[in-house]
Amino acid sequence: MRVLVSGGAGYIGSHTVLALVAAGHDVVVVDDFSNSKPTVIGRLESLSGAHVPVHSFDLTDADKTERLFAHEQIDAVIHFAGFKAVGESVTRPLAYYRNNLESTFSLVDAMNRHGVTRFVFSSSATVYGEKAPVPYREDYENLSSSSPYGQTKVMVERVLSDVAHISEGWKVALLRYFNPVGAHPSGRIGEDPQGVPNNLMPFIAQVAVGRRERLTVFGDDYPTADGTCERDYLHVEDLAAGHVAALEHLDDMAEPARAFNLGTGTGTSVLELLRAFERAVGRELPYEVGPRRAGDLPAFWADPTRANTELGWHATRTIDDMCADTWRWQSANPHGFPDA
Repeated sequence: MRVLVSGGAGYIGSHTVLALVAAGHDVVVVDDFSNSKPTVIGRLESLSGAHVPVHSFDLTDADKTERLFAHEQIDAVIHFAGFKAVGESVTRPLAYYRNNLESTFSLVDAMNRHGVTRFVFSSSATVYGEKAPVPYREDYENLSSSSPYGQTKVMVERVLSDVAHISEGWKVALLRYFNPVGAHPSGRIGEDPQGVPNNLMPFIAQVAVGRRERLTVFGDDYPTADGTCERDYLHVEDLAAGHVAALEHLDDMAEPARAFNLGTGTGTSVLELLRAFERAVGRELPYEVGPRRAGDLPAFWADPTRANTELGWHATRTIDDMCADTWRWQSANPHGFPDA
């Protein structure tokens, strides 16, 4: 298939581009580089040995999106593009609703006009909200989120499901995943957050490389094994493989739209992840315990049974693998990707 990857220069998108090429697919990338750098494309081409055509524009521009579909042969779409910082979404809700929803509307309209009916949406476990029982299962129906970012994921899932159910031939996979970490084993591509990292792993990595003084652990009095929050960390290479598996399963789905959890099925605490990273680095890393952060849940993880059985997909990499690959990337690229 020839697959359009929106946000294909981003962290998860770039790893998925490599996985798609390795699986024999052709790839076209669209990215406005608002949260990524153009220099990643050269590395993707070097690693894959394939030319990666890139269109640089904002998908909320419906005219440019239409021209893209008019001039490129596209068989399927994997949609990563969107604003993604939870905290920022609380202070800029309108920007998040406008960008994340309108980019999807633009894509779906163009797809309908050009007969493209295969869609994989990169959703999030945040759609389960604060009341879903753990482990999270896809048949939980009361989807919600405490942040505008999460609400856009809920809304886009609903939009795509509704479109798929009334549009002949449409097949949509909704991929709900948890905490993607790690990097390509080459150390050539990895997570390169802009500004202060919002997530734990890249913050630890920046402490290890000397860009941050110390890690703050937000609370050590939760009802967990060591008192710190537990999350389902997933290697980005496994996550990329999950997107390819979902894409290749679309035509076999009985339903027009179906959700799949991508996760390991186990929780790892903040301190467990820190200790694993210390093993990768070979030394202790400085940290301090701070107060709990508003909105943090004690523990949650996925039940990945549906993806295991229906997609034939399994998470294969360990926490130590995740930390070793992250450190290989960060130590070789202490300041992330170079500017163009």
